[in-house]
Amino acid sequence: MLNALAKIGGNFMNALPNTLEQGLIYALLVLGILITYTILDFPDLTVDGSFPLGGAVSTSLIVHGMNPLLALLLAGLAGGAAGLCTGLIHVKLKVRDLFSGIIMMTGLYSINLHITGGTSLLSVPRTAVTLFRNNPVADFLPRDYATLIIAFALVLVVKLLLDAFLKTRAGYLLRAVGDNDVVVTALAKDKGTVKIVGLVLANCLAALSGAVLCQQQRMFEISMGTGAMVLGLASVIIGVNLFSRVSFVRNTTAAIAGSVLYKMCVALAIACGMAASDLKLITAALFLLILCTGLIKRKGGKKHA
Repeated sequence: MLNALAKIGGNFMNALPNTLEQGLIYALLVLGILITYTILDFPDLTVDGSFPLGGAVSTSLIVHGMNPLLALLLAGLAGGAAGLCTGLIHVKLKVRDLFSGIIMMTGLYSINLHITGGTSLLSVPRTAVTLFRNNPVADFLPRDYATLIIAFALVLVVKLLLDAFLKTRAGYLLRAVGDNDVVVTALAKDKGTVKIVGLVLANCLAALSGAVLCQQQRMFEISMGTGAMVLGLASVIIGVNLFSRVSFVRNTTAAIAGSVLYKMCVALAIACGMAASDLKLITAALFLLILCTGLIKRKGGKKHA
């Protein structure tokens, strides 16, 4: 028994650096879903398409020799364009929020294939310059921790920018749309436009996450977005519920922590002997467990009330 536990612990610790890297990279996606789920109350399935969209744009541009930072910027803009289309379908064409996301997610599958020249798997040469390899910053940092440090710095910058935005007038309007859109109308603002802005920002972050992941893995795979919405929602629920009683922790910080914890749960399941091919099953099981736990807590809260 002790030997088995020691083996599991050893496997988990060996995978921990990569787990932290993955958690931080996916945290960008989780921040995007935080906007749609927590702030806008919009079930946006577009992220299942915009996440790989960012990867497709970034990988294709790097293969053609573009600067990795510029590739990230263009990938984020592409994701923003996808969010814009979802918003226009929902607001202007009066299509339900869920269906708007499904329509865009479906269409983006083909668009992503067109971007990569029809191939479902696109690799970046080992000699190519990426955010994590073959550049002065990555070469200066300790080799074993370069990816982790760069990913942490990138997530920190994005978090601070998002926090600053949410403190602006536009950020308050965004919160108001999710809480009470009548307030937005009373302020002589178009609630539909505010929703569109939120969807653009959320999908920009989702695409940025996909772009960073592809630069880290040096490859793009067409199905990489499958389950992105579930992963992001699970991470948001973990983080927000875990820090719900800690007033000084912002939701953005809680979401990032939730992303890292979620990836650690997956890594622990794999360390216990589950195969990598069971990853989607682990994801579904964890999400179900998180939702059930949340329901139990809500019932308990009502009971005490």
